[in-house]
Amino acid sequence: MSLNPFGRRLALACAAMLALAIAPAGAQTRPQVRDLGAEAPRSAIYIGNSFFYYNNSMHGHVNSMIRLAPPPAHAGFATSSVTISGSGLNWHDVESYFRPNALRSYSFDRQNNIVFNTNDRLYEIAIMMDCSQCPIHPRLSGLFAEYARKHSETVRRHGAQPVFFMSWAYADKPEMTQQLAEAYTVAGNANNALVIPAGLAFARAIAERPALNLYVADKRHPSLAGTYLAAATTYAALFGRSPEGNRHTAGLDADTAAFLQRTAWATVRDYYGERRAAAN
Repeated sequence: MSLNPFGRRLALACAAMLALAIAPAGAQTRPQVRDLGAEAPRSAIYIGNSFFYYNNSMHGHVNSMIRLAPPPAHAGFATSSVTISGSGLNWHDVESYFRPNALRSYSFDRQNNIVFNTNDRLYEIAIMMDCSQCPIHPRLSGLFAEYARKHSETVRRHGAQPVFFMSWAYADKPEMTQQLAEAYTVAGNANNALVIPAGLAFARAIAERPALNLYVADKRHPSLAGTYLAAATTYAALFGRSPEGNRHTAGLDADTAAFLQRTAWATVRDYYGERRAAAN
């Protein structure tokens, strides 16, 4: 079947994006940290911006995947999400997020009752994301490196592990994918921190299913499918388990949810350079 000029350009663009997403580019730094250790985390704080809080917050979708995963379950996983619209890492006072008897001093149970908590350790991991352009912006990339270091030190001082969330390219700027991947991987290596390769998962999904829209109209914030893909990638990276077959689908149709689960798991395995167990 012959393609018209537009069709040929689209096919070539998709092939190029797939190559970027799955092939280890010669200039791409490899991550040194590939897991969080033998013990699965039991609590997390998400520190970021609207990329996290769109679609009823990404952490809620991760928590639903955790709750609906088959045994061994991650019982009692607790999270907080601290987001500022449009923020970079330098906007956040991470030290204040670890104040005793402040965040997570109480929570709501499934019957909407307030439960007062006693926390020996407030959070075990802190998942941090900069603004969508900051790590690669000529005037802001230095701040990214500076605050990635400062916040990692703060997190560790409070007995938690830092984790970086690699954000995705804008819909009309696919070249951002590898730029952001490099910036976050370098920061992860510099701070001995795990990196969640959500941006690479976006690129892979777009290359394989360009008709599936991962963005809202502004071309940078995630659609529900985009948030779901980011959540599945986060789940896979944090727990080293495949999200494939997870019963949380966020209301997406079964085929789309299954595709995004597969994409997340394939991206995590490729990025860390290892074949992880397939069990979810």
